[in-house]
Amino acid sequence: MNVGPGIRRRRRALELTLAEVARRAGVSVPFLSQVENGRSRPSMNSLQRIADALDSTAVELLAAAEAPRPVDVVRAADAPATDGGARPLVRGHQRLHALEFTGDHDWDREYRHAGDEILYVADGRAEVEVDGASHILESGDTLYIAAQRPHRWRPTQPRTRVLVMGEAP
Repeated sequence: MNVGPGIRRRRRALELTLAEVARRAGVSVPFLSQVENGRSRPSMNSLQRIADALDSTAVELLAAAEAPRPVDVVRAADAPATDGGARPLVRGHQRLHALEFTGDHDWDREYRHAGDEILYVADGRAEVEVDGASHILESGDTLYIAAQRPHRWRPTQPRTRVLVMGEAP
C-alpha cells in the first residue's frame, strides 16, 4: 500500500515543509520524500511517528492511501500487511478506518483517537488497557472505546489477530 500521497496531501493541507515534518517525526528528509513519492514504505513505527508529526494517526494515513470506492472487496492477497503486521480492511475512506493487526503491537505507545473505536479479537488473545484499567479479550470478544480515551493494547498469544475499526471525527 502506497501511503505517500495521503502523507503529502496531509502535509500540504497543514502547510508544512518536508523538512519540518521530517524533523518532527525524527526521520530524514530524503526518507520522507521517498515515502511521499512511493519509493519507500515506512515501518508501522515510522508511519506512526510521521502521523504524529502531522497531527494524524497511522490508521488515518493508511485509510487515505487510496481513493474511496462505493463498493469494494478487499482480498487478502491484494492487501498485504505492512512491515508492522497491519493490513487495511477498507480502502480510501476517511470516515471509517478498519485494520487487521497480526503479530506484535507496541505496548509502550498510548493511543487517543478523535473518533470512537472498536477492537475485535478474531484469533488468539489480547490485553487492552483503557484509562489505566486492563481488559483481557479472548477470540470473538469486542471492546468499544469512546473517542479521546487513552488506551494501548498488545497480543498475549502467538498468531493473535486483532481487528481495529474506528470512525474519524
